[in-house]
Amino acid sequence: MTELVLIRITGADKPGVTATVSGILAQYDVTVLDIGQAEIHDSLSLGILAAIPSTAEAAPVLKDVLFKMHEMGLSVTFTPVTPESYEHWVAGQGKPRHIITLLARTIQADAISRITAIAAEHDLNIDQISRLSGRVPLDKQSETTRACVEFSVRGDADQSAMRAQFLEAANDLNVDIAFQEDDVYRRTRRLVCFDMDSTLIETEVIDELAHAAGVGEQVAEITERAMQGELDFTQSFEQRVALLKGLNGDVLQGIADRLPVTEGAERLIRNLKALGYKTAILSGGFTYFGRYLQSRLGIDYVYANELEMEGNIVTGRVTGRVVDGQRKAELLKELAEREGIRLEQTIAVGDGANDLPMLSVAGLGIAFRAKPLVRENAKHAISTLGLDGLLYLLGYHDRDIH
Repeated sequence: MTELVLIRITGADKPGVTATVSGILAQYDVTVLDIGQAEIHDSLSLGILAAIPSTAEAAPVLKDVLFKMHEMGLSVTFTPVTPESYEHWVAGQGKPRHIITLLARTIQADAISRITAIAAEHDLNIDQISRLSGRVPLDKQSETTRACVEFSVRGDADQSAMRAQFLEAANDLNVDIAFQEDDVYRRTRRLVCFDMDSTLIETEVIDELAHAAGVGEQVAEITERAMQGELDFTQSFEQRVALLKGLNGDVLQGIADRLPVTEGAERLIRNLKALGYKTAILSGGFTYFGRYLQSRLGIDYVYANELEMEGNIVTGRVTGRVVDGQRKAELLKELAEREGIRLEQTIAVGDGANDLPMLSVAGLGIAFRAKPLVRENAKHAISTLGLDGLLYLLGYHDRDIH
């Protein structure tokens, strides 16, 4: 009769451990039903679920493994597994899988405790925990440090309820927690669409133009109310643009040269391009500045509003259809069709209420350093890290990117 044994090997990591133990098992025609290995701070944990055939006795097999691992300075434990236990494990194979991603400047134990407690409350089993961020020396931690831990979980859960709990935990602990399905689309995203103002850049261009025109306070007030969702975007946009009437077009270049690019934006887009992604700016701002960023960052597409001028003087109007929230969602769909991809393969990133439509239709919608209304209504949010934190949500390790 076949015997099932779980072999656990722990100790200081070194080359050849897996090769040695699997070589011993091979001598006895053992079938490996499951195998997993983790290395934490040069400490190894290797598990093998072995099916020892009836043609071999378990005792000699396990004795050989024990002696060889002892020679290598490693500890071994053996746990018998019943057929019933094995079949129960097999039955869990078809359960939905999700990825929980924890992002912060540094990872504290209370964040891990809170996340895992929520997962346990929803009867989710954690299959694997991985650190995606690089190793940071103790004396090198700073306000730009990136830390990320990914949890692979399995089981049925009320996704809406879990997201609400994770959002509450994220707000309490000043971290970001993303919860997404671990499906084929997560690994095949191909298009990333960005809002521009307060997303790719750390300012609202229309406010900068307003300061130059001497109407900064009036425009800033309207801008804030629109971003909070208190005003209709198109109407508020037209009101703000009207206040710019008479502004000399020469000031635009100076403003463009001073645009503060958001932390992590250049690193993110450089790596997205290297990985074959297409990128787009879908902005309620102005094409002049969108094209400037397109040239600087290497963006593929730009859709924004054309500021009308007569004799190099701003008229207080824009030409064509205003790029509002609905238009952003339409453009995302059009770009997906042009690129020949499914909506599930798209990503949208934005911070304001007018970004919610595109965040909702994208396969992965991310509220970036967003207003509370947007964070509450978006499925995912990044507030503690720079834009390059998005790479962690795609499953990339720091070792994969530059």
